[in-house]
Amino acid sequence: MNLDHVFVCGHPALDFAATLRARRTVRFEMFVTPERLNAWYLDCGLVDTITPGDDQDVREATTVREAVYRLITNRRLGEPFDREALAVLNGAARKPPVTPQLTLTGRHNEATPEQALATVARQAVELLSGPDVPLLKECGNPECTRVYIDRSRGMRRQWCGMDSCGNKIKAAAYRARKKTPSATTAR
Repeated sequence: MNLDHVFVCGHPALDFAATLRARRTVRFEMFVTPERLNAWYLDCGLVDTITPGDDQDVREATTVREAVYRLITNRRLGEPFDREALAVLNGAARKPPVTPQLTLTGRHNEATPEQALATVARQAVELLSGPDVPLLKECGNPECTRVYIDRSRGMRRQWCGMDSCGNKIKAAAYRARKKTPSATTAR
């Protein structure tokens, strides 16, 4: 499995929830070390620099991530919010977030892992209470569990991303069609 962080969901909270990949099958964890967690915060552009984290930061992030995923799923399926997941998300969102600083060279976001997590939690609150809720869709790849915002014309997007899932499914369908003899060939 590719260890690169992928940002195809259209919102940082959705990309955060997608860091546990293939939830229904092989369950591939992206946050295996504090360094991988901090790399996600940096790669997504949430922070410019981050203080080193520890295993407790990873445990807290995965707990919040699972709460975010549960609440996204609740919202997407039109179900009531899970109360335990709400408490976890709101608890994280109450903590101090990343605070931008103006420097001689421009804006700079330096944070601790706890501040970065609080910021992601606040972004999840905004998403789940905002106008994009009707646009939430789960990827059409049965092995993928990413939820994304479908802003396509006519809301016809089927994949979290063409590079990550769409091309694989389309190529598999093409190969399956090529293996099946056509009706005219069989005569």
